[in-house]
Amino acid sequence: MKRAIFPGTFDPFTLGHLDILNRSKLIFDEVIIGIGKNDEKTSMFSIEKRIELIKSVINKEDKIEVMSYNGLTIDFCKKVNADFIVRGVRNNGDFEFEKAIARTNRLLSKIETVFLLTSAKTSFISSSIVRDLIKNNGDYSELVPKKIAKLL
Repeated sequence: MKRAIFPGTFDPFTLGHLDILNRSKLIFDEVIIGIGKNDEKTSMFSIEKRIELIKSVINKEDKIEVMSYNGLTIDFCKKVNADFIVRGVRNNGDFEFEKAIARTNRLLSKIETVFLLTSAKTSFISSSIVRDLIKNNGDYSELVPKKIAKLL
């Protein structure tokens, strides 16, 4: 069975994230959305709220779990017996950053990183933009799944 981790802070979960998740389901038997606790980032939403938001857009029949974790992503992969990490790539900057992490992970483990290019319609979306819109009372409804927009 091919199990993958789709790691991120997902603060909040966007249509870009959903696009990568939906395409990951076509490749892997099981996908675990891993919400990493990053002490260097100030989160807008609690881990519990992010789990609730993500679960609101997941179909029960899909083999998708949502979990949080501390520490290195490769350690989390080992803990849940995942052999793959899925990363969405929006641009060259994302790719160079993710490539360095993927090479380090590969050096330290046998975990493979799979890069999925974001679709054109979601390539401009980031959680940072959504948070900025929320803070400034802007309309973010076209950037997040409809169910999440209703819960925010």
